[in-house]
Amino acid sequence: MVSRPSQAGFTLIEVMVVVAILAILAALIVPKVMSRPDEARIVAAKQDISTITQALKLYRLDNLRYPTLEQGLASLVTRPTLAPVPANWKAGGYLERLPKDPWGNPYQYLNPGLHGEIDVFSFGADGIAGGEGIDADIGSWSL
Repeated sequence: MVSRPSQAGFTLIEVMVVVAILAILAALIVPKVMSRPDEARIVAAKQDISTITQALKLYRLDNLRYPTLEQGLASLVTRPTLAPVPANWKAGGYLERLPKDPWGNPYQYLNPGLHGEIDVFSFGADGIAGGEGIDADIGSWSL
């Protein structure tokens, strides 16, 4: 008599149980992982704003005043030509270049600021003033 080898493998029920477990795990983990890029962009924006604010403080230390609203943040990279022209502007500037926020928009500057002496801020993910959550403005007042 010839014996047949037993067939090894998974039953349909076993495969369905494994797929169900994987689906449950994905439903729990994916939302947590997907929010990380937004959190990382917010942290990057806060870091940029802190760096720009420190450069503005150095500018003020050298020139006894912050750049005017018209001179803007560009005065940290190139010497302003608009009055009042800073007498002690640091050769080479205060920043190598002006960064864009993590959403690709320029950082905003107010002098005088609404929340302090000066404000440096990003409009956030939506690029529009105001908003909530990841669309909220991120500014020097929240550091």
